[in-house]
Amino acid sequence: MSEATNAPSASEYIVHHLTHWQNKPQTEIVDFSVFNLDSLFFSILLGVLGSFFLWKAASKATAGVPGRFQAAVEMLMEMVDGQAKSIVHNATSRKLVAPLALTVFVWIFLLNAMDLLPLDFLPVLWSGVYSLMGLDPHHAYLRVVPTADLSITMGLSVSVLFICLFYNIKIKGIGGWAHELVSAPFGTSKNPVFAVILGVVNVAEQLISFTAKTVSHGMRLFGNMYAGELVFMLIALLGGSWAFSGEPGSLMLLLLHVVAGWAWAVFHIIIILLQAFVFMMLTLVYIGQAHDAH
Repeated sequence: MSEATNAPSASEYIVHHLTHWQNKPQTEIVDFSVFNLDSLFFSILLGVLGSFFLWKAASKATAGVPGRFQAAVEMLMEMVDGQAKSIVHNATSRKLVAPLALTVFVWIFLLNAMDLLPLDFLPVLWSGVYSLMGLDPHHAYLRVVPTADLSITMGLSVSVLFICLFYNIKIKGIGGWAHELVSAPFGTSKNPVFAVILGVVNVAEQLISFTAKTVSHGMRLFGNMYAGELVFMLIALLGGSWAFSGEPGSLMLLLLHVVAGWAWAVFHIIIILLQAFVFMMLTLVYIGQAHDAH
């Protein structure tokens, strides 16, 4: 009974797991000076690891029969290069865009894959570090899935927006892109009054289009990964209910925890791959659109 009494409630458990490790106390008002240190740490760490493995595959590539790792990387590169060629028709741009797309796919896949780690594994280790430092382990917050953090996914999508703006200016020139802003998609008019009206409407439409693409690009990835993280938390609560109940009849909760956890993890692998692929493809599509004249 004492264990059950001391056990956190379901809402407390979920709220704790959804709280970020930040550079300022949780009680302060959130502003642009607050950083989610856990998301930044795992994003940078996995970005470095992903780049290292790709570099390793490139440095050890041979002309003979490739090993399994080299073959897997070559298949991935061929897939990305094929998609880049079908969307971005400028060969010069593809020298940067294709490696960028490959990096995006690998990086986001690794970020998403953090969701497959046991839910309490790293947070419990982090609580142990807090205890060793003489701090309150109840305040040891840690979220390990960076793509379940809206600030990370929106940061990625805004970066894609900046790349698209760069290629708009590079391919069309400042004058060409400015003309496109005031003429697409509704055209222009010879009447000066209607020309001004259409110009304002066209610019507003372009701004809305850029905003909608950027927001939906980041929100799609965030929404899917955040929902997946919540499902893992609910499945973990089944095991927690069994562990703290101490009743023989609660073994069914343990069985549900194991079966549901296994089934969702297998299904989630597909989601992880699909979301990385979708984000990469939308990146290529948006960059490809920046090359097209209207």
